[in-house]
Parts: sequence; structure tokens; C-alpha cells
Amino acid sequence: MQPQVSDTPSTATKPQIPLVLSAVFLVYLGQMTLNPIIAPLSREVGLAEWQVGVMISLAAVCVVLSSQFWGRASLSRGRKPVLVAAMGTAVGAMALFALLAQLGMQGTLRGTALFILLLITRGLLFGLAIAAVPPTAQAYIADVTTTTESRVRGMAGVGAVQGLAMIGGAVVGGALAGFGLMVPLLCVPVMIGIGLIAVMLFLRREQRHELIENPPKVSPWDPRAWPFLLAGFGLFTGLGFVQIITGFIVQDRFALNAGAAAGITGAALLAAGAGMVIAQAVLVPRLGWRPGTLLRVGAAVSLAGFLVLIPNAGIPPLVIALFLIGLGLGLAMPGYTAGPSLLMSAEEQGGIAGLIAANNALTFVLTPTLATLFYTWWPPLPLIVSALVCSAVLVFVLIHPKFRATV
Repeated sequence: MQPQVSDTPSTATKPQIPLVLSAVFLVYLGQMTLNPIIAPLSREVGLAEWQVGVMISLAAVCVVLSSQFWGRASLSRGRKPVLVAAMGTAVGAMALFALLAQLGMQGTLRGTALFILLLITRGLLFGLAIAAVPPTAQAYIADVTTTTESRVRGMAGVGAVQGLAMIGGAVVGGALAGFGLMVPLLCVPVMIGIGLIAVMLFLRREQRHELIENPPKVSPWDPRAWPFLLAGFGLFTGLGFVQIITGFIVQDRFALNAGAAAGITGAALLAAGAGMVIAQAVLVPRLGWRPGTLLRVGAAVSLAGFLVLIPNAGIPPLVIALFLIGLGLGLAMPGYTAGPSLLMSAEEQGGIAGLIAANNALTFVLTPTLATLFYTWWPPLPLIVSALVCSAVLVFVLIHPKFRATV
């Protein structure tokens, strides 16, 4: 099925997809730089594992509640104002987060007060800010692509830059942690600030007649959307269980200190990012598979990675497992995002992009807290749950007729 795209002036203007993708990359690079250091940082400032989970879950709640609003706002108010507002908020939030972390490591601020302030900056403010970026980028790409192949490639580009950000964040966070945990923390607002300046200077604003005054909402129960949303929810649930505890797994399985744990965690996340980039930047454009096929193959590859990760077999198998998870998700994500977009009208693209972003974030509302809680009970438990969820997704995408249809 060909996407339903109106012949608007915005499609006739040379698209600025590379600039939009660069903004996505820099925002996610800032976020991913925190991943290798979040576990050792939490222990340095005296936070419990569950408090880290709650902080990330709050950010996910903010994304869930605001993503469709941001996606529709990008159509009614324009991409540039939305991105500038969101990225400016993210810069301020992460600068405050770094300051609070410094006070925590110095012992100036500890306990409940520190936890609440970190919750506000990393959870509430950064969560609301980052919620605007993916739906704005996806709605933009949907607006300027006119075929199934170009839509899938464009959505794969969003995932590819997120994978590159995972790689870059793993490298930056892991390497700079060797100079102290504050060094990568201070780099985060700088990275996002560079993207903010680029958007302010170079991104064109739409003409007033190109905007959509009242973009329609898209229901999560829309039959064109819910099978893809359910499959994506399952895959991101598995990822959510693993991503937040990777640092704890590395530090506890191999009895490493904070610096060494951050380095190995960075290498493992680097492997996951490499798998995602290889899938989305190399395999997806060359294979030319339709969304249903991408979802089926991606779910199978991810399941293999989750199964390899369960036993404590050493550092190399752990890195291989993360690579397979990233590769599988990298294959599945363009199918999950492009599939429903191809079935929507131009006016619905902001709504479906926001709904997809909210769906992704919904998996991170409970999974970080549950993952850290399950990890406290029995370390392999969250990994086993991830494998079971991924198995259910694989069965679903194999048997549901929506994934065997024209998309």
C-alpha cells in the first residue's frame, strides 16, 4: 500500500531530513552518554537501585502523556518552534542534573532531598523535553516521503541515528568516566546545546499555509495501528528490562569497581548500538523488506540475544548478546514505525508519530522499576522475563494477519 500523502508545498521544498536527524542524534547522544555511568553514579551519590528506576520511569510517564501533543503541535505550530522549546528545556535540565550530581558526590546534598531534585531534573523536565523530538522527526519524514520504500528508509534513519547515539554515548560515557564521573555529565548539556544552535540557525519554518490547524488525534485502538503498537510495546519492554540493569549486571557479575564497570558497560552498549546501526543503516535499505517481514525477523534475532544474556558466561557472550538485541531491534523498529504511518493520512502523521513515541515510552514507565526490583530478588529474573516477552511478540507477528498483508 502506498502512503496517503497530500501534495503540499512542503513536499516540493528540498527536505532537511539530515538536519532533523542530526537534532535527534544529539539529543539521544546526551541521553545515552548517561547510560554507562548511571549505575556507578547512583552508588556514588547514595541512591538505591529502585530510585534510579523510579527516576527513569517518571521520564517515561512524561513522554507517554505529552508525545501525541508534541506530534500534533509539530503540525499545527511548526517543527522548528517545537524542537527549539524542547531542546532548550533539555539543556537546562541536564545542566541542573550535573550540578546536583556534583553536590551529591561532595556530600553537600544527600538523601531524600537529592533524590527529589534529581527526579525533577532528569525525570520530569528532561522527560517532557525529549518527548517532543522523535514524534516531530517522524512526522516530518512522513510528510516528505511518498512511497513505502522511502518511508521505511526514512523511519530507519531515525532509528539509525538513535543507534549511532547509543554507540557514541557508550564511547563518550565509558571513556570519559575514566577521568571522573562528572566529565561525561558536563558534556551532556553541551551536546544538546550544539543541536539546539543548529536547529535555531538552519531549520526552515513552514509557511503558515503548510501548517494544519487542528490535526486529528489517533486512537491507540485504531485497527490500522494497534497490532504494530502491541508488537513494538513488547519489543521495547524487553529492551527496557535489560537496558537499565546492564550496568548492575556488569558490576556484580564481574566484581568490578565503578570506573571499570562503566567501561565494560559502555562496551556492551556500544555493541548494542552497533547492531542497531548495522540493521538500520545497512541492512534495511538494502533488503527492501516490508514492515511485517522486518518485525518477524527482528523479533527472532532479538529473542536469540535475550537467551544468550541469561547465563553468566563471561564478558564476550554478554557483548554478543547485546549486539544481537540491538540488531534485532534495529530490524524491527522501521517496520513498527513505518507500518502504521503508511496506513494514515497526511493529517494523521503527527498523531501516529506521537502515539508511537508514547507507546515506546510506556514500556519504560514500569520496566525500569520492575527490572531493578526483580534484579534485587534474583538477578537472572528480569532477563528471563525479557526473553518470555520477546517470545510472545514473535508468535504474535507470525500469526496476526495484519503482518502478512500488503504492508
